Amino acid sequence: MADSAQDKAHAAHGKIIARAWSDPAFKAELLADPHKVLTAAGIELKPGVAIKVVENTDTLHHLVLPPKPTGELNDADLDKVAGGSPVLVGLAIAALVIPEAANFTNDYLHGGGPSV
Repeated sequence: MADSAQDKAHAAHGKIIARAWSDPAFKAELLADPHKVLTAAGIELKPGVAIKVVENTDTLHHLVLPPKPTGELNDADLDKVAGGSPVLVGLAIAALVIPEAANFTNDYLHGGGPSV
């Protein structure tokens, strides 16, 4: 995915997270039918790919394992992996959109997030 397309996807994810935090009905719909909500938000989904939305809480955090790469990773691939996760990018974008998200993001990034 080109950087501009990836940036657009990250921005869209951040907006969805921010809206889910501020709109309980939207959040319920996102949890119940993520494919419908993401498609309506203009996010292209590959045919045949199922989407599952899960929510972290104070006592439950999810660790998402990406697919195992095939073959060896070159330097460009390693840079992409080390560049940050869409979740963190989404949190940063959400923090810009709604004030309450800034506190959550700051806490999450500075010790309030999951311990590993």
